[in-house]
Amino acid sequence: MNYGIVTAALAGFGTGLSLIVAIGAQNAFVLRQGARRHAVFAVVAICAVSDALLIALGVAGVGAFVTAWPAALTVVGLAGGTFLICYGVLAARRVLRPTPGAALTTNGATSGSARRAVLTCLAMTWLNPHVYLDTVLLVGSLAADRGDLRWAFGIGAGLASLAWFSALGYGARLLSGLLARPAAWRIMDGLVAATMVTMGGMLLARA
Repeated sequence: MNYGIVTAALAGFGTGLSLIVAIGAQNAFVLRQGARRHAVFAVVAICAVSDALLIALGVAGVGAFVTAWPAALTVVGLAGGTFLICYGVLAARRVLRPTPGAALTTNGATSGSARRAVLTCLAMTWLNPHVYLDTVLLVGSLAADRGDLRWAFGIGAGLASLAWFSALGYGARLLSGLLARPAAWRIMDGLVAATMVTMGGMLLARA
């Protein structure tokens, strides 16, 4: 067994996990979909595959290219900041004016289509500048320090993403009883609204 490869992969796993285990719209969305048992596989797959692709780009050296072109981050920052603020406003609206019944139901029939869930998940993933900063730039730079073992580091980070989103999406079912309460969703939406509006405002200010 090549312990160097194992060590690099474990380091990548720990790094990847530390970057994605945080309160944010994407995690809250995956949790909501998992609790409602709606398009869980598609949402988890989009999050994990997207992270894997971005990590691969970072490991391959795209991070250095993006750093050399600040305008690229400015465009992403403007688009992502606007999206995050809009999502935060929608979450705040659900806190102030909760939709009776279906919007807070975690069992049985669900409102909204799988297509809408997929499009929302894609937007949250690819329009969030922090995803690029974390996966492409940070993971890419850390992987580069591993030299020939950089791809083992990247694979470990990708596996961390897969493990986290799978646990979040499918583990949410265990909390379905608690999350079926309107008050629980209002608290979650309140946290998401505050976080997203703050993050979006900061991104727009920097851009």
